[in-house]
Amino acid sequence: MLVRDPVWGDIELPDWTRSLLDTREMQRLRRVRQLGLAYLVYPGAQHSRFEHSLGTAHAARLILTAIGREGDPWADAVLIAALLHDIAHVPFGHTFEDERPLLPRHDTEGRMRPALAGDIRRPLHELPAGEQALGLLLGDGAVPHWARDVVSGPLDADLLDYLRRDAYMTGIRQQYDERVLQTLEVVDGRLGVRLERHGRIRPDARSEILQLFRMRYLLTERVYLHHTKIAAGAMVAKAVELACEQGLDPTSLLGLGDDALLDLLASGQYGDEAKELADAVGCRRLYKRAFVLDRPSAGQARLEQLRLALEPRSARREAEERIARAGGAPSVQVVISCPPPPEFREMRVPTRLPSGVYPLDAPPGGDREVDLLADRYRDLWAVSVFVAPGLMPRAADIARAFLREI
Repeated sequence: MLVRDPVWGDIELPDWTRSLLDTREMQRLRRVRQLGLAYLVYPGAQHSRFEHSLGTAHAARLILTAIGREGDPWADAVLIAALLHDIAHVPFGHTFEDERPLLPRHDTEGRMRPALAGDIRRPLHELPAGEQALGLLLGDGAVPHWARDVVSGPLDADLLDYLRRDAYMTGIRQQYDERVLQTLEVVDGRLGVRLERHGRIRPDARSEILQLFRMRYLLTERVYLHHTKIAAGAMVAKAVELACEQGLDPTSLLGLGDDALLDLLASGQYGDEAKELADAVGCRRLYKRAFVLDRPSAGQARLEQLRLALEPRSARREAEERIARAGGAPSVQVVISCPPPPEFREMRVPTRLPSGVYPLDAPPGGDREVDLLADRYRDLWAVSVFVAPGLMPRAADIARAFLREI
């Protein structure tokens, strides 16, 4: 089966993958945007998790070829797992998992198992590699480490596709070279990179890997953590929180697409406050940043203290109510975003150096360039208070004073 893709060109998949693609669960991913609400900032960011799933399967095949495992007994299972790796994603999934936690991560067994129990169950079980793929997706301990790493490791097929796809669809003129695939190998049973040849560091291979990670940093700075996207996501997350208090079952989100969820919230079925927030997002009447406390200005310890204090939903809601009350506004007009620190797990990829195998970010003697990039990434962490435009600018002083009390 040949699929024309704007990022990779022609993607060739085995004909038997059609039985998986033409299921209700996979087709739903056409209605779930890969970048959530980033289209409110980058209008071209309309690509879906279905397209990304096709690209991830293609990238998995490229990795298997690069490491000489395309004929391995686990190769078909890796391809299936790469194709289905996002099947448990709900609309605006990372917003609900990371930025304002409402649900466990989509790749946990508790989320994966129900997502694989519907129409897709039969064709999956009929495929010779179906049971192996289930083991990959559900965390079976018998799966070889390298096979799991191709699907969900520090440097996996998911990363290779979303970096290219997200940059292309947002118009960001950054790219990595496919020569990076030539650095991949199985290192001590794990998918890793080889930066050594004949007892010396390969500077060209090191440059390719670092370019990949610079691109990862840039997209995080410009897209994934763009303040407008974060504001919109926090508004939708608070709307869903409020809707759950009015009877919405969070597990029902698995059957919805992005627009269906926004329409459901805006219908008024789950209360006026959820409707107000969903209407505002739908019309791009987004809340403004009243106050931001980031790592460079506040330090790691202070942000961690705030996160722990505001992580419980009740504590965050109380804080929003107090800030709103001080500004003479209803609490629905204040939203706090208090995400966990961003994790640059890709930096932990096993790396073969002349002196042995180490994580890329922990070689003997350190690596100043890697450390600087990782530190810049950590500096993107921030706690933000967003308010309805009518509350500006007095809300800034109120939020600043309140957060200093915590």
